[in-house]
This record gives sequence, structure tokens and C-alpha cells, in this order.
Amino acid sequence: QVQLVESGGGLVQAGGSLRLSCAASERISGFNTMGWYRQAPGKQRELVARITSGGTRTYADAVMGRFTISRDNAKNTVYLQMHSLKPEDTAVYYCNAEGVWVEYWGQGTQVTVSS
Repeated sequence: QVQLVESGGGLVQAGGSLRLSCAASERISGFNTMGWYRQAPGKQRELVARITSGGTRTYADAVMGRFTISRDNAKNTVYLQMHSLKPEDTAVYYCNAEGVWVEYWGQGTQVTVSS
């Protein structure tokens, strides 16, 4: 069982920045895709950003140009750098690892953006 541990969430004012980290208990290079999802109260979980093993990045329209996903295979860690945060970015952010037959989720980290 792979464990994904998110960190870096917190309370920030609108316009501020945060960097989320997702540390995996196993090598992330073995997964097809590593991603970040978020879920706001009363809403469905949605994709924020993901990165393939080959380095291809995909972003939700709502975060394009403000968020950057990256991965450090040597540290088995995926990052989400978030700039120009908005109140609507407030949510629990989850790390995801997707392989051919398996999928894992972290426990989530809360990001709250005050106006």
C-alpha cells in the first residue's frame, strides 16, 4: 500500500502563495500520473493539475497560469506551487498517484484563502 502525505496547506490572504508537497512512500517514477485534486465544501472533487511520468502537465482552466505542478523523482515528492490565490481556491487539496491498475490518494491538506 502506497502512502501519500500532503503538507504545506494553511491560511493565506488573497493574492498570496503557498506550496503544497506530496511525499510518497514508494518511488513515484513507477506511476503513470501524479496529480493534485481539490474538493470545496458542497462540491465534487475536481482535478487541479497532473503530471505524467514523461513530464506532460495538465491544468484546470481555473488555475492555469497561477499554479505549477512539478515532481522530484529522487525525493519521491510532487509539488504544487500556487500563486495569486483567490478565495475560490479554498478547498481540501488531495494528492493522487495513478498507475496502470492502481490508484492512491492522500489524506488531504486544507487550503483557505481569505478575502
